[in-house]
Amino acid sequence: MRINYNVSAMLSNNALSTNDDLLSKSLERLSSGLKINHAKDNPAGLAMSKRMNAQIEGLSVANQNASDGVSIIEIADGAMTEISEMLQRINELSVKAANGIMTDDDRATVQDEVKQLKEEITRISDVTEFNGQKLLNGEYDLKGYTNKQEVKVNYYSTDVPVKEYTIKSIPLTKDADGNIVLNGDVTFGDGFPDAKTLKTELKDDLLTITGENGFEMRLDVSGTLNGAQTGTTVQDLKINATGIGAMRLQIGANEHQVLEVNIPAVSLQNMGIENVDVSTAEGADDAIDRVDGAIKYVSSVRGRLGAFQNRLESTINSLDITSENMTSAYSRIMDVDMAEEMTSYTTYQILAQAGTSMLAQANERPSQVLQLLQ
Repeated sequence: MRINYNVSAMLSNNALSTNDDLLSKSLERLSSGLKINHAKDNPAGLAMSKRMNAQIEGLSVANQNASDGVSIIEIADGAMTEISEMLQRINELSVKAANGIMTDDDRATVQDEVKQLKEEITRISDVTEFNGQKLLNGEYDLKGYTNKQEVKVNYYSTDVPVKEYTIKSIPLTKDADGNIVLNGDVTFGDGFPDAKTLKTELKDDLLTITGENGFEMRLDVSGTLNGAQTGTTVQDLKINATGIGAMRLQIGANEHQVLEVNIPAVSLQNMGIENVDVSTAEGADDAIDRVDGAIKYVSSVRGRLGAFQNRLESTINSLDITSENMTSAYSRIMDVDMAEEMTSYTTYQILAQAGTSMLAQANERPSQVLQLLQ
C-alpha cells in the first residue's frame, strides 16, 4: 500500500474523464438532433453533406425559377388568347366586307373597326410584360445579324443551325402598289441547305426562307428600296445566326442546367396583317387570306409556348422528387438516431456515475494506510 502515488485514483479519474467526454458528445447530439456537429465527428460525411445541402437549396430555388417560367408563359398565352379573339373579329369583318351588297361607305366603317383592332393588337404586344420585361415584342426571340444595314434578321427557327449564312443575291423591285417584291430567284451561298429544298416568299417586306427539317428564316428587307424608283439587288449578304436571345431559365442547381424559352414577336408585320385594308372588295378578299395566316401564326406561337409550359411542369415535378430523395440522403448522413443515441447516453451516464463513485473510493484508499501507523 502506497500514499505518494494513488494509481487507483488515476485510473478511475482517466476512465471518468473519458466517459464524461462521451456523455458530453452524446448530450450535444441529442440536443442538436445532428449526428455530425463538428468536422472531427465525420470529415468525409461533413464534406458530402455540405455539398448535398447546397444542392438541396439550389433545387429549391430552381423550382421557384421554373414556377416563374410557368407564370411567364401563362401571361404571354393569356395575352395571345385575346389577340386570337381580335383576329377572329377581324376575320368576321373581312368576310362581311367581301360581301357584294356592301357599299364603299359601309366598308369604310368596317375598316375603322379593323384599324382599331390592329392598334389594340399592337398595344397588347407592346405592354404585355413580366417583372418589367416585355414578352411579345421579340425581346426574347433568337437574335441574328447581317452585314447590310438595310436588311435585318426578323426571325429564325430553333431548327436553324447556329452559324453564318451567305446569300449571293436578292433581286428586288416594286409592284404597281409600291410593295417590295422579288424580281427573280434568290441565289444562296454557303451555310444554307441544298437550294433545291429551299422555298422563298416575299410578303409585307419579309423574305421568308423555308427548307426541310423545320428550317425557317425571315429577313426584313423594308429598308432596301428607300429612295429607289425601280429596284435593286442585295449582294453578298452575310447572316449570323447567333442562337442567343431566348429567355434562359435556370431550372437546375448546377451550371448549364437551363431551359431557353424563345418567344417570337407577335406583331402585325409578323402576322402578315400590317397592310390589311377592307375598304375595298379586293382588299377584303385579301384580308381573309391574311387573317387566316395570322391566326395560324399566333396558334403556332401559343402551341410552342404550351410545349414549354408542359416541359416546365414536368421539370417542377422532377425537381420535387430529386429534392425529396436528396433530403432523405442528407438526413441519413446528418441526423442522429434519437433512440440509439438515447441508449448510448444512458450507458455513458451510468458509467459516469460509476466512475465518480469509484474515484471517491480510490481517493479514500491512502487514508487506510494511517491505520497501520496507529
